[in-house]
Amino acid sequence: MLHHPTYEKFAALKLTGMKTALAEQTEREDIAQMAFMDRLALLLDRVAMIREDRQLTSRLRRAKLRYPEPVLRGRTN
Repeated sequence: MLHHPTYEKFAALKLTGMKTALAEQTEREDIAQMAFMDRLALLLDRVAMIREDRQLTSRLRRAKLRYPEPVLRGRTN
């Protein structure tokens, strides 16, 4: 199966999370042993996680927090 046209279609449809998740799946050796629905479920979970991370990052950037990095109390470095 040719992956390149599939990745191009994901990019054209602005489904970058799907493109990333599928690329991650194809790197796994054990993925071929999984049932289609299980692979699809993993793919969708990963896409949802990517979107949530992107939204959180965007919200934190827009919040313009005084201290954007977390401060760990009681630790001395």
